[in-house]
Parts: sequence; C-alpha cells; structure tokens
Amino acid sequence: MTVFTFIQAGLLVGGLIFIAMLLVSWRKNRVQEAQTKILPIGLIGGFANFCDTLGVGSFAIKTAGYKQFKLIDDQLLPGTLNCQAVLATVVQSLIFLTAVDVDPTTLVSMVLAACLGATVGARLVSSWDRQLIRLVMSIALLVVASLMLAGQLKLFPLGGLELGLTGWKLAVAIAGNFLFGALMTVGIGLYAPCMTMVYLLGMHPLAAFPIMMCSCAFLSFFSAGGFIRMNRINSRAALVVAITGPICVVIAAYLVKSLDLHLLAWLVIGVVLYTSITMYRSWAKDRPNAGNEVLTGLGK
Repeated sequence: MTVFTFIQAGLLVGGLIFIAMLLVSWRKNRVQEAQTKILPIGLIGGFANFCDTLGVGSFAIKTAGYKQFKLIDDQLLPGTLNCQAVLATVVQSLIFLTAVDVDPTTLVSMVLAACLGATVGARLVSSWDRQLIRLVMSIALLVVASLMLAGQLKLFPLGGLELGLTGWKLAVAIAGNFLFGALMTVGIGLYAPCMTMVYLLGMHPLAAFPIMMCSCAFLSFFSAGGFIRMNRINSRAALVVAITGPICVVIAAYLVKSLDLHLLAWLVIGVVLYTSITMYRSWAKDRPNAGNEVLTGLGK
C-alpha cells in the first residue's frame, strides 16, 4: 500500500466518524435549532464549496452570506464553518489526491502540521467570546484579502516547477501550515494563504491543490470534532451543507472546466474585504466605550 492509499483510507474513516458525531449533535440540539433557515444556508454553502473546489476558498463566501442575511450567530460561526468544511474537503481530496504527483513527504508533513495547528487553535478559540471572535476574524480576513490581492497584481512569484520541498523551505511550509490550521478554527480559510505560500516557495501551482485540500480535510476532523464536543456549532446548518457541499464539489470538479478563475478570484477578494469591514463594524458597535471612540476617529 502506498502513502496515498493510507491517506484515502484515513479520509473515508474520518468522514464516517464525523457524520456520526454530527448526527448525535443534531439530535441533541434540533429543538433549539428548529428556526435555522436551512434553504438559504444550503444554497450559500453549496455555492461556496463549488468555488472552494476551484481553489478560491469557501469561508469568506459563507461568512459574508450568513452575516448578510443573519442566518447564524457570530459566536457559533467558527465552529459551524469548520463542520461545514469536513465532507466537502474530503470529497475534494479524494478527487485531487491522485491528480498531481506531489511529493509524499511534503504532503504528509504539511497535512500533519495543519492538523496540529487546528487542534491547538480549536482549544483556544472555544474559550473566546463573541467580540474577540469578531475582531480576530476581521483582522485575519483583511490579511487574507491582502495576500490574494498581491497575487492578482502579480506582486508575488508565480511559482516554479517543483512538486516537493526540502530543507529550510520544507520547514517554512510546515510552520506556515501550522499557523494556517490554527487560523482556520476562527473561520479563516486555509486555501488562499496556503496557495500563496506554495507559490512563494517555488512549487508548481497545481501542487497546491492536493496539499491544501488534504490539509483542510484532515484538520477539519480535529477542529470540527472539538467544536462539536464543546457544543459550539449550529448542527442544523452544518448538516445541510454537509449534503449540498459535496454535491457542488462534484459538479465543479467534473463539469466545470472553462470558468474564468481570474475574475472569480477578484470577486472573492471583494467578498473578503466586505466581510472584514462588516466584522469590524459589528465588533466596534457592541464595544461600549472604545468602539464609539474608534468610530468617531474614523469619521474625522
């Protein structure tokens, strides 16, 4: 058996365990979550995972949609986003894992780093209040938007032809994926920063897809499991996207080949910036004194 076979087996086993945990959570919380609007959540989540399969990320799109229509409480948003990502990224990983002949050592080490980051991050984020979550998400989303904008403006190298990393470059990639895994637990997608890092380290652009998708799939098992155990999710919202997400992933992977990804990336940058500003305004509005001072300063 190859390393890739073990990874595929791990994806399937992890996915089945997650489904069981999510169903238990839904049965426990279905009464208080009865008012959750599953139709718009399912549509937004499905579309976001469609875009996710193309490498542009889903967290920003979901966050913007959920906040715009006030579908999910901000305090439950990080956990819900992580749970919604699990099955969609499992399907993505199974599709793209064998599409690119990426170096197994690079792939496995970066995946393990992301999982460790998500495990540590989930424990920290679970103790944060709503205001802190808003502020962290606002800052992190702004950073992601800046990285994506720099990439679109060709301020970063376009990458090289390498399908693996060694030495200091591998060490940087491991450290970076650890950080990105931790950030994912506060609702910040791993795809954009991971893809940017892979480009900067001189790897082939296609190598980013199996790395970032497997990283997200495996770290989602840890982060989502932690949020479920602490009951910090909207299980009804997570369950509906667990259905619509994989369906849209398959459609994007097999039927859409000529979509203008450059234009789509620009649209996502706008969504990320909009969400960052919205999160900051929500934080400032609910901050008794300092928030008023900040808003007053911005008005000058």
